[in-house]
Amino acid sequence: MIVSLFRRVASPKKAITGAAVAAATTGMLFAAAPAQAAPAAPAAAKAQSIAHKMIPDAAQYKAFSKIVEHESGWNVTATNASSGAYGLVQALPGSKMASAGSDWKTNPATQIKWGLDYMNSRYGSPVAAWNFWQSHGWY
Repeated sequence: MIVSLFRRVASPKKAITGAAVAAATTGMLFAAAPAQAAPAAPAAAKAQSIAHKMIPDAAQYKAFSKIVEHESGWNVTATNASSGAYGLVQALPGSKMASAGSDWKTNPATQIKWGLDYMNSRYGSPVAAWNFWQSHGWY
């Protein structure tokens, strides 16, 4: 029993090593997920303000905002490393947004216009797109 107790107390190195491996593995798993750089707060706020003006209905704006928050965190240059999806609404390919404007890579208004048009044409509204997103984890 004393040997068993001693082994438990004497093995914190193993526990720490195991925890470090687990943390590194978890970190690698998170890194493998679609990582997006955090947008600068002013840029995200600007994009949200633009969207609010373009989507005056509170329920539709809220649904649009939830999708964008999940997809890109309001980062206009968010890129999914796995799929290549791009922008606020994670268009795939991102170049699809060129139909809304040639400045699609950097202009939040262009991306919002394209995303709103996409949600309206495919789902009928941002609320319907958000309902689909909640059921499927994508839209």
